[in-house]
Amino acid sequence: MPNSEIEHLLALLDEAYSRAAWHGPNLRGSIRGVTAREAGIPPKAGRNTIWEIVLHAAYWKYTVRRRLLGEKRGSFSIQGSNWFDRPIDRSETAWRADVALLESEHRRLREAVSAFQPEDLERPARGSQTVARRLITGIAFHDVYHAGQIQLIKKLLRTKNSR
Repeated sequence: MPNSEIEHLLALLDEAYSRAAWHGPNLRGSIRGVTAREAGIPPKAGRNTIWEIVLHAAYWKYTVRRRLLGEKRGSFSIQGSNWFDRPIDRSETAWRADVALLESEHRRLREAVSAFQPEDLERPARGSQTVARRLITGIAFHDVYHAGQIQLIKKLLRTKNSR
């Protein structure tokens, strides 16, 4: 019998990342149609690009999954942590590869939450003082926050380009 609490958390993750939401575009929807060129342009000098935000989101999905499963640090597919300078290669292929990394990390996080034991939701995750439930809901909120940020960056870039 599926656990309704785990199912609720999975639905929250999916709404923030890829399912239709009342609040507007989710994270995946916010990057739909974005080109490598657009993804690599900062909205203002010194600000993060859409590309960097995508990798940041992938990294934190990885971090939450790793903490939930008690895995060691250091296995993210890109060297570094939190924010990654991009693009090194501004090709559509490189952009799509990094979007695919975000997709893969979401899928892996989802699998970890699916296998999670409900009785462990109120226990701190390994490497964190935060309980598992808060990590899971927090990463969903993180997706929604960055989806909005990306929507704003797209609007700023399009306004700048239309002048």
